[in-house]
Amino acid sequence: MSKVLASLRYSAEHEWVDASTPTKVGISQVAADALGDVVYVDLPEVGDSVTAGETCGEVESTKSVSDLYAPVTGTIVEVNQEAIDNPAILNEDPYGAGWLFTVEVTEEGPLLSAADYASANGGDVA
Repeated sequence: MSKVLASLRYSAEHEWVDASTPTKVGISQVAADALGDVVYVDLPEVGDSVTAGETCGEVESTKSVSDLYAPVTGTIVEVNQEAIDNPAILNEDPYGAGWLFTVEVTEEGPLLSAADYASANGGDVA
C-alpha cells in the first residue's frame, strides 16, 4: 500500500505541501503509484503565479498524462530541475528528491490531513 506522510497536507488532486516557507509541493506516492512509470514532467517557471485548484503543469507516465494542480496560491520560487531531468524520481522518492516546486504562498487551497487523504484514497499513514 502507498505511503502517506503524516507530516504533510494533501490536495484532493493528490499534491502534497509541507510546512516550510517557501512551501514545497510534490505529488503523493498514491498518485505516483497510480500513474506508473513517470517519463515527463511539465512544471511552472520561477516567477509564475499559480492559483489553488487550477492546473499548473502536467505529469506524463507510460500509462497516461495527468494535470498537475496547484494546492496553494502564490508565486513559484524554485523548480526542481532534477525532477525535470529525471522524471522517474517521482516514482522513486515522491516525498524527498521528487518534490516539484516551491511557492511563496499567499493563500492555501482546501487541504486534507494525512489521515483524511489516506482514508479517501488508500494508503498507510507513516
